[in-house]
Amino acid sequence: MPMANPPTTLPPKASTITLGPVEAADFEALLALRIEAMRESLERIGRFDPARARERFRTTFDPQATRYIEVGGPRVGFVAIRRADAHVVLDHLYIRPGHQGQGVGAGVLQWVFAQADALRLPVRVGALRESDSNRFYLHHGFRLVEQAEFDNDYLRPCNLP
Repeated sequence: MPMANPPTTLPPKASTITLGPVEAADFEALLALRIEAMRESLERIGRFDPARARERFRTTFDPQATRYIEVGGPRVGFVAIRRADAHVVLDHLYIRPGHQGQGVGAGVLQWVFAQADALRLPVRVGALRESDSNRFYLHHGFRLVEQAEFDNDYLRPCNLP
């Protein structure tokens, strides 16, 4: 279930990052961005398949739950979160390779955490086992809770005041 239009204001530390609305017509652009961000990791394990990438993204794409990530104007990624029964799901967080490692993902995670903490819920995310995103999520307070053949599942506990 999508979260009811969460505010898109980012914490002061991430003030150069803005989140913009997404429409259903943005599907192809977002798919291309997702493939660009994941391609290297998928190729590394021999699982790059554009048709599978399209189908997997189509099953979770929800324009109301998705926001473009912009840095100084250009769109450099996107994020999608939704509320589940006992947690907030970080369905997508993709940053173009040329913009990774510059604090963009960390700034967006601050926003995701603020949404989840306001609901008093933990955040759950999945990551491809061979992806660099595993280090990113561990560095930002997620704990590994489950491993499957190709994916890792992580949970970040709620940070109550």
